[in-house]
Amino acid sequence: MVTGPFKINGLPLRRVNQSYVIGTSTKVDISGVNVDRFDDKYFSKDAKKKKTKGEGEFFEAEKEEKNVLPQEKKDDQKTVDTALLKAIESVPDLKSYLGARFSLKAGMKPHELVL
Repeated sequence: MVTGPFKINGLPLRRVNQSYVIGTSTKVDISGVNVDRFDDKYFSKDAKKKKTKGEGEFFEAEKEEKNVLPQEKKDDQKTVDTALLKAIESVPDLKSYLGARFSLKAGMKPHELVL
């Protein structure tokens, strides 16, 4: 599971494969964050029945359907973020580091980068 926190860089709570995460030497004490309720079921999407549509019905359905995040998930994001923000503020320059844009260029090795 990863998160921004959302207030710093806009990254919400997400489930991410470990192979897409770059580890750094920076350590943050997250013992104050309660993550007991987050499991694979929490991040799964609701299965909706798909039906075939004609062209006109397809474009009208696009306008009607919007992904709305449940209030429960918004509250969970705020709960995790408040605990994380306290931990992040205890590490110097970490808040600005997390808010900065990250990119790799040719020849850069992510495992050799340091804060």
